[in-house]
Amino acid sequence: MARSRPHRLDPPVDAARDHILDGSGADMTLVEYGSYASRECCATHEIVSSLRDRFGDRLRYVYRHFPRQGHEDARAAAELAEYAFATTGRFWPVHEALMTRGPAFAPGDLERIAAEFDLPARDEAHMTEVRAAARRVRDDVESARRSGALVAPTFFINGRRYEGPWDASSLAEALLGSLGHRLHTATLDFVRWGPSAGLLLLLMSVLAVVLANSPVGPAFLSWWQAPFGVRLGDSAFNLPLVAWINDGLLSLFFLVVGLEIKREFTVGRLATRRAAAFPVIAAVGGMIVPTLIYLAIVPPGPLIAGWATTISTDTAFAVALIAFLGNRVPVELRVFLTAAVVMDDLAAIAVLALFYADAIHIGYLAASVGVTGMLLGLNRWGVYRPLPYAVLGVVLWACVHESGLHATLAGVILAVVTPTRPPANLRALMAQAETVIRAETRRANEAVMRHGPSEPTLQALDVIHDRIESPASKLLRSVEPWSSYAVLPLFALANAGVVWAPEVLEGHGRLMLAIILGLVIGKPVGITLFAWLAVRLRLAAKSEAYTWRQLFGAGALAGIGFTMSLFIAGQAFTGAEFAASKIAIFAASLTAGVLGSLILWPRASFDASERQGGETAVQTPPLRGPGPQQ
Repeated sequence: MARSRPHRLDPPVDAARDHILDGSGADMTLVEYGSYASRECCATHEIVSSLRDRFGDRLRYVYRHFPRQGHEDARAAAELAEYAFATTGRFWPVHEALMTRGPAFAPGDLERIAAEFDLPARDEAHMTEVRAAARRVRDDVESARRSGALVAPTFFINGRRYEGPWDASSLAEALLGSLGHRLHTATLDFVRWGPSAGLLLLLMSVLAVVLANSPVGPAFLSWWQAPFGVRLGDSAFNLPLVAWINDGLLSLFFLVVGLEIKREFTVGRLATRRAAAFPVIAAVGGMIVPTLIYLAIVPPGPLIAGWATTISTDTAFAVALIAFLGNRVPVELRVFLTAAVVMDDLAAIAVLALFYADAIHIGYLAASVGVTGMLLGLNRWGVYRPLPYAVLGVVLWACVHESGLHATLAGVILAVVTPTRPPANLRALMAQAETVIRAETRRANEAVMRHGPSEPTLQALDVIHDRIESPASKLLRSVEPWSSYAVLPLFALANAGVVWAPEVLEGHGRLMLAIILGLVIGKPVGITLFAWLAVRLRLAAKSEAYTWRQLFGAGALAGIGFTMSLFIAGQAFTGAEFAASKIAIFAASLTAGVLGSLILWPRASFDASERQGGETAVQTPPLRGPGPQQ
């Protein structure tokens, strides 16, 4: 789970502290964190000036210092501007001079600017002003970091970090708050909110239950069974709408799962044996114990088929609750739970392929193997363009679907064969990009009627941009939002609708009890027991950053099965058994979420007894951090 950097201005604009140009009653505020020794800041200075000309008193412009780290001229120039303000009250004239003559200051330039504005010498008599200037620059740098600024310039519009292009048209559109920009901003804010995916999933689930039990319930439930497909002559490929979602769209979810598993086993938390051992062994316990509980309760017969409903965890809901708990959950425990969930997902994929397949059609199975071989060939031949993989991926999905295996397996196969490559040499690529841009700039100055970069330049920049990111990383970054905010909510809407009628519960008590106890009791007990055994047998090491009580609480959160449990229940049951299993999964997931939150709510107090048997775990990277390329 990634921690997004701050995107709000900290502290807000203060008229008594900040350097402000124009209207106190302005309806737009543009704050810039800049550096006088930055070529980019000097270039955007002209853009800011044009915006001020355009909007006049409607725009309030604020400048804060963010000198380039380790660049003495940048800090010296910033302190000169603040010294001018401290001694003469004239900040903006000196600011203009520094921006105009930067970014490369020749020896003596700063002294000459100071002389032009008759600034007093920075001697013993003015040490108070000198210290105040240095302190003000330091305060601005700290403010920039608290606000999430990484580079100069960084702009904030009405208190929110601007993340679009720096051209005048884009900045003006953001300042004016166009509908497109407001929608983009609202979407980013929602996605960056930790519980957002889980909340959306919950809303769609509640909506499905409400609609199923309303007067439109029969029409709502039957609508998902309506056939939909394509026809070519006498041949047709038709599936119910719910099957298109469960077999088709959910393949995107499994593609994301496969890519995440691939990342974890290559450059992530499961890349080394010791890093992987503790959560992997715990996850195995979190699958074995719930399965044993389920098999011990249900009677022999067809209900045995639902044993896998208790083995998986709903990542979106678990992450949402962890986000709500905030710093009550140590980062190391979040790492542990996420790694264990990765293993849950891997097990669910294997279970679907091995235990919930239909009758196997050898011809289509052979075709699936052939298409997989072609995808592997593309990978081995170093083909990095997405189109061939996308076309063959669709063909693979159709073949796997017709072969009798579950069609979502195609998403996992596509994730495995998506090419990776060593991390790029960013310094070399940046040098290449600068060379291309400088050459284009020289040509543009000599050309007539040029309105933008030439096509060869754009193609060269595209090639450089494509090389920066691994194809697997790029695919994960592109598909993951669609999986979290479209596929899973739509899946919940199509599958969570259950009619709450007393007759549904009749005769299914043992089935429901098996699912509830498997998820609520089996998950935390299995995870904690196997984790403890792994430490006692010295197979793995537990981090001292969290207690065994907290680990048990994380195990309880792992009992939120929901999405995958519903999916597997749909493969194992039909009719009344399916309805009863859905009610049990709802009840178990709700209970597990409340139980885990209550266990994790008290802050940890470590003592010697808590730490017994726990070695210091190997260092693990932050959750979903940028890290190296796959």
